[in-house]
Amino acid sequence: MTEHDGAVLTGTALHKSFGATPALRGVDVAIAPGEQVAVTGPSGSGKSTLLHCLAGVTSPDSGFVSLAGHRLDSLSEHQRTRVRRVRIGLVLQFGQLVPDLTAVENVALPLLLEGRRRPDAEQAARGWLERLGVGDRADVRPLELSGGEQQRVAIARGLVTSPDVVLADEPTGALDTVTGEQALQVLVEATRETGAALVVVTHDHRVAAHMERGIALRDGRVELVREPGA
Repeated sequence: MTEHDGAVLTGTALHKSFGATPALRGVDVAIAPGEQVAVTGPSGSGKSTLLHCLAGVTSPDSGFVSLAGHRLDSLSEHQRTRVRRVRIGLVLQFGQLVPDLTAVENVALPLLLEGRRRPDAEQAARGWLERLGVGDRADVRPLELSGGEQQRVAIARGLVTSPDVVLADEPTGALDTVTGEQALQVLVEATRETGAALVVVTHDHRVAAHMERGIALRDGRVELVREPGA
């Protein structure tokens, strides 16, 4: 797939090093609208670096990332921050919830930062919490939530802006097997329902098996691509 095939998110010839250590060595990736893709590989293969580059959190040393045909490197830092907040949903391994905010306030935060009125933002947030099975936990803070509940809140926050793509970095890595399976199923079903593309970085092949397509990295290069149905 190339950018001209209608991909919603592409990375082209991505190179990234940290000091003398290369993390990405010319990676090409294209994600179609609504597609669900696993990025796998051993520790140090470049999985998280690729995700951070695709999200615009990290800038590649060379190559570029495009979202819906618009290059992120041509945007100002303020514009990239807004793109991440509105068009890219991020779900991280430990949730990264704001500890002093309640669950509903955490989920509403991206909308509030976009200027939405608090009652409207919190109504949308409560709706997502209900859909993800934690509506009864909306008014408690993260430390009062279980690991699985925290991850569901993080998924709700990632989806509340109706993003084009959701990028999840080891979303089940901090959870036990059963809770992780439940959180993953919620993430898969929610993105399928909204039409958002989903990219999951994982070292767990059971997680990868839930995705339609797989991209395996090794030593900063694409080693293997698993196509749908393979």
